[in-house]
Amino acid sequence: MNFDFVKKILIELGVDEDVITLDSSFADDFLLDELDFVELLMAIEEEFNLDLEENYAEEHFILVKDLVNYLDSQAR
Repeated sequence: MNFDFVKKILIELGVDEDVITLDSSFADDFLLDELDFVELLMAIEEEFNLDLEENYAEEHFILVKDLVNYLDSQAR
């Protein structure tokens, strides 16, 4: 479910659905700029009622699975 939500937001940001996998890199595979990444984080914060620090996110959410695993851990 968390992967589906992240994928939905990435598609809204203009990423081709066919290239979105758990092993995709936000910067290298999607070429998201800083503004796109912030928009992704804001959507996640709103959906999951989280407060994500941008610096933490940039350092720890390199691949889609990093973010999905984080969201899974917050749901417990």
